[in-house]
Amino acid sequence: MSTSPSVLTRRALLASGSAFAVLAAVAPAWPQDRPATPFSFDALTDAARQRAEAPDPEAPPLDPLLAQLSYDDYQRIVFRPDRAVFATETPGWQVQPFHTGWLFDRAVRLHEVHEDRARPMDFTTRDFEYRDGLSVELPADFALPGVAGFRLNWPLNRADQLDEVLSFLGASYFRALGAGNRYGLSARGLAIDTVLPVPEEFPRFSEFWIERPVLGAPQITLWAAMDSARVTGAWRFVVQPGATTVMEVTARLFFREEVTQLGIAPLVSMFLFGGVNRGGFDDFRPQVHDSDGLRIERADGDVVWRALNNPAELASSYFAETRPRRFGLHQRSRRFDDFADAEARYELRPSLDVEPVGDWGSGQIRLFEIPTDLEVHDNIGAFWIPDAPVVPGEMFEVAYRLHWGMLDPDPDDDLAWVAHTSAGVGGAAGMSDPPDTRKFVVDFQGGILGRTPEGNQAVTPVVNVAGGTAEVVVLSKLPDAEGWRLAMDIAAGSGDLVEINAHIAGSGRKLSEIWTFQWKKP
Repeated sequence: MSTSPSVLTRRALLASGSAFAVLAAVAPAWPQDRPATPFSFDALTDAARQRAEAPDPEAPPLDPLLAQLSYDDYQRIVFRPDRAVFATETPGWQVQPFHTGWLFDRAVRLHEVHEDRARPMDFTTRDFEYRDGLSVELPADFALPGVAGFRLNWPLNRADQLDEVLSFLGASYFRALGAGNRYGLSARGLAIDTVLPVPEEFPRFSEFWIERPVLGAPQITLWAAMDSARVTGAWRFVVQPGATTVMEVTARLFFREEVTQLGIAPLVSMFLFGGVNRGGFDDFRPQVHDSDGLRIERADGDVVWRALNNPAELASSYFAETRPRRFGLHQRSRRFDDFADAEARYELRPSLDVEPVGDWGSGQIRLFEIPTDLEVHDNIGAFWIPDAPVVPGEMFEVAYRLHWGMLDPDPDDDLAWVAHTSAGVGGAAGMSDPPDTRKFVVDFQGGILGRTPEGNQAVTPVVNVAGGTAEVVVLSKLPDAEGWRLAMDIAAGSGDLVEINAHIAGSGRKLSEIWTFQWKKP
């Protein structure tokens, strides 16, 4: 099966980020004499409302010189660190733009906001280095029509060293880091008709306003305008970096037309292989993924862990929820030996949680998994689909927090968490494999369950299977002091799709997360 365009392009968009690793800056990059105009979030909202009353205009063509830049050219273009915005005004925060060209053919405008007034940021070819010669000769002081996006630097890991904390690059994609993380999964502003039989629409952040932070400020505020064929929007992001970097997000949206599927707070990640499908890859590494599970914290306190997969064909899971507390894509494999990749360091990839703010009402969390044979493709997505349809002409407002970081399970939590999922042929070792049967092994760690001694008769596995039956279920204590293992032989029914969920119960309550998985019989 072919991979959808939304999956194929994401890693290509981000691959260029490695070309922009630069050191701390000491001087501003743009002139201070441009006229300033009043600015507020409400004014940005009014502008979005007005734009929605007319069709989305065609983008002006990129300057022919910039349009000729190739992939190789683009990798040789590096922003000059001595030209970074805010570098002298506020040590500790920097704005560094990405060059237009190659895939990035829509120019984005940046503005500085200070004391409720906005001033454009202008950039020229003098703000960039063009290393090793380009196939296109750019004039020495060529005024760029805008930029492709930008990144924010801040002393995330050490007080004396600036690190990249957040970047916006391409359509409405952005990604951030907590302390000690390396880039992995991403977020998007909106997902419209994603992975449906109709064409997907890619809303874009077309303009940004960045507030000049006060000296020593631990957070920064930025705003964005969104545009697309069927939607306009005004966005506000309040970013506070740290061990967990938290982004307060508010979006005010105006739709010109109805949409088939609106995805709120979309997350994008990669799962190539792990314990559930390790045998399909001839690779020295035991696992390759940015995330290994979808975690949902329900309104009643139950926690669902949907182990991720790289299926043979497109797979989707829908979780009907009302006022969920959180949902997100997590990386729980945190030891180097889990991946044994000294370059990619997958164990350092961030987890990302969406925490709804206000009453989100009822809806569904959709998880989709797209088959891929390469780790450069993002093939995992998750987002919230509200039950209430959008109404063209009316403002749709939504708010949430994004938590980027390790997000490791709380060792003081009463619930045991899913530490690992494995799968293989069903049946007893050394015996003939039973037909249409798969063995699933789920390791739980921590919580009250972890502190419960082996042999406690009150501890019971609860397994439910749709589209099949649980032929064998065995629960045992692991040699690890706080680990338990649930092993299940699942036999598929007459159909080919099997949905499994399981948890450990005891003394009238759940003792673990609810593990879920979707298996499709070959």
